[in-house]
Amino acid sequence: MTEPKESKNPKRNNRLNAYARFSGIAFQMIAIIVLGTFGGVKLDEAFPNEYSLWTIICSFSAVIIAMIYIIRRVGTPKDKNSNE
Repeated sequence: MTEPKESKNPKRNNRLNAYARFSGIAFQMIAIIVLGTFGGVKLDEAFPNEYSLWTIICSFSAVIIAMIYIIRRVGTPKDKNSNE
């Protein structure tokens, strides 16, 4: 088997990889918050109350879950085999 050719500009490649990684994380964070809010709205429709309490609780919980998810994803190295 042949080795893959090295990129002509590894610095640009690293920046593109980082951009793709972090933009993907942002979309996942948005999805978590939207799903949590949607779940809260549906719970408020099923169990109505004066202050839309389920929407508030689920939205806040989704933000906390998304932040924990982001912290864990950003804290892990992209390549677990690298020694850097």
